[in-house]
Amino acid sequence: MILFNIDMVYTRFLIPGLVAVLIWSGCQNVDRIANPGRPNIILIMADDLGYETISANGGTSYHTPEIDAMAREGIRFEHCYAQPLCTPSRVQIMTGIYNVRNYIRFGWLDTSQVTFGHLFQDGGYATCVVGKWQLGKEADSPRKAGFDEHCLWQVQLGRADATGRDTRFSMPVLETNGRIDTFSRNDYGPDIVCKYGLDFIERCSQEEKPFLLYYPMILTHCPFSSTPESASWMSDDTTVMRYKGNPSYFPDMMAYTDRIIGRVKTKLKELELYENTIIIFTGDNGTDAPIVSELNGRSVAGAKGKSTDAGTRVPLFIQWPAEIEGGQISADLVDFSDVLPTICNTAGISVPDSLNVDGYNFLPQFRGETDEPRRWIYNWYSRSGESEKARVFARNKEFKLYDTGEFYHIPHDYLEEQPLDLNNLNDETEEVYFELEEVLESYENRRLDAVSPND
Repeated sequence: MILFNIDMVYTRFLIPGLVAVLIWSGCQNVDRIANPGRPNIILIMADDLGYETISANGGTSYHTPEIDAMAREGIRFEHCYAQPLCTPSRVQIMTGIYNVRNYIRFGWLDTSQVTFGHLFQDGGYATCVVGKWQLGKEADSPRKAGFDEHCLWQVQLGRADATGRDTRFSMPVLETNGRIDTFSRNDYGPDIVCKYGLDFIERCSQEEKPFLLYYPMILTHCPFSSTPESASWMSDDTTVMRYKGNPSYFPDMMAYTDRIIGRVKTKLKELELYENTIIIFTGDNGTDAPIVSELNGRSVAGAKGKSTDAGTRVPLFIQWPAEIEGGQISADLVDFSDVLPTICNTAGISVPDSLNVDGYNFLPQFRGETDEPRRWIYNWYSRSGESEKARVFARNKEFKLYDTGEFYHIPHDYLEEQPLDLNNLNDETEEVYFELEEVLESYENRRLDAVSPND
C-alpha cells in the first residue's frame, strides 16, 4: 500500500546549493517593490524552552501571562516539534529543509543555503535578526543569510570572555551590524537586542515598509542567572562564571522572557501595526537539564539534546488579529521545516521549486480553513553532523519509529523506556508502523555523505 508520495530527488549540497541560489535569485523581484498591505512577520524563538514551561499548555511551574494571551488572541499548537539542539533547529527553521540534507556541523549555516531572510528580502520586506546567532563566525554571516540588519550575541566571538565570564546576560558583548560592543555590568543582553528589534520595527513603520523580524532569543539558555527583575540582580553575578549557573533563577528567566513578548506587542500597538502583524512564538528545543517542570500533573525533566518528547516538543503560538480568530487549539502536527513555506505563503512570497523544501504550508490550519495536515514528521539529528552519530526517527502524534527499529507509543511512554513488541501489534498500529517505516526509507539515502559524485 502506498500511503504517501514523497519526492525522491536527491539534493546535493555545495554546487547544487549555489545553483539553487542562482535560480532563486533570477526568479525574484530585484526591485524589491514593497506592498505595505502585506502582513509584517515577527518570529520569536526562545532558547531551550520546552512545551511544558508555558501555562497555556498546562504547565504549572511558571507564570506566562503574555504568552498565554497569544493563545487567547490566536492559535495554540499542541504538536510542534523541533530538533533536540539549537543549531540543528536553527538551520531547519531558516531553510525549511530537514537536517539530513543540509546540516554540516554545529555552529554553522552554509552560505549556499537559501533562508527565509533571502526570500523576504527579495519579496520586498526589510529583514532583521536579533538575539543569538551561532551560525557562522564571519562578521557578515547574518547579512549573507539574508538579513539587512542584526544585533546579535555570538557571531565572531565565543560564549565567554578571557576571564570565563559568559557574555550574553550581564555585561554583554554583542555585535551590531558587524561592530563588536562590550556593555557595562548593569546592562542586560536580552534588553539590548530587544530594543534594537523594536527600533527596527519603528523605522519600518516610518518608512511604511513591511518587515520580517527574526528573534532567536538569548533567554532562557543557561547560565541560569538573575535578571534585572530579580531581587538579587547585581548582588549575585557569579552565576555567569559557571556554564549552568544556578537553576533557582530559571523562573525569573521565564518571567523575563514573557515580559519581552509583552514589550513587542506593546510597541506594535503604539505604532498601530498590531492588527496586521503575525507574531509566532516557539522554542528551539527542549528545556535544559536540570530544570524539572510540571505539566498537567506530571513532572517533565528538561531533555535538551535528547530525541525524546521532552527534547523535541516545543510551544507554538501564532497570532494575527486581522486574520486569525482567537482561542483556537490545533492538534495538527507541525515541525520546524514548515515555518518557511508558511510565512512565505502568508506574505505572498513564492518558494521556488528548486529549493525542494521539506516543509508543509500550514497557513490553512491557523486560518481555520479545511486542509490536509501532515501525517508524519521526520527527524535526523547529529550535533556534529556525522552520520554515524545520527539519531533518526519518524513519528506522528502518538507513535515514533527509529531507524534502529525501536517503536514507541509516546502518550504511554514519554521517556521511551518500553519499545512495542513488533510481533504483537494490532492492525491499526501495524499500519502506522509501515507508514513510518516508509518515511524512514524514503530519506535513507538523502544524507549529504550518502550521495555519490555521479548522482
